[in-house]
Amino acid sequence: MKKLIKISFLFVALMCMTSTLQAQKFGYVFSMQILAEFPETKQADANLESLQKVLQKKFEDKYAAAQKEAAQLQADFEAGKLSPVQQEEAQKKLAAREKEILDFQQDIQKQIADKREALYGPILEKVDAAIKEVAKEGSYTMVFNADAQVLLYADESTNLTDQVKSKLGML
Repeated sequence: MKKLIKISFLFVALMCMTSTLQAQKFGYVFSMQILAEFPETKQADANLESLQKVLQKKFEDKYAAAQKEAAQLQADFEAGKLSPVQQEEAQKKLAAREKEILDFQQDIQKQIADKREALYGPILEKVDAAIKEVAKEGSYTMVFNADAQVLLYADESTNLTDQVKSKLGML
């Protein structure tokens, strides 16, 4: 009798596992395609490019001024216009200027990264929310990003990219 109960329990457990496995539903999206076609992304790209141009111009101006100053000091040195003490001060001044330029370059990179995060953060949140909505509406257990290149095969019928675009008002 105990054996029959154990076998019955095992059979019921296997049936439950089988039905659970069959109930899982998977889908995938091409998130880079969605982002590339999203209208707000184009505006963010334009804003970021504009900022990069402005900061690049400032950097080039600072760099050109530093080069001009270094060339003048080199000319004064070669002409013998500088005493050894003045030469040492000029070298210190050039080293400080070089550090200032490197610090400015790092600041530019930080400003661009911060601006990118500020511009793309809300966009990514909208896309993520749309993906989650489509997944919930379609009862998908998991949705994969096909751009991650870990998806080796997927039936085209499980591609949710167009549904997400539709949810975002892109189609």
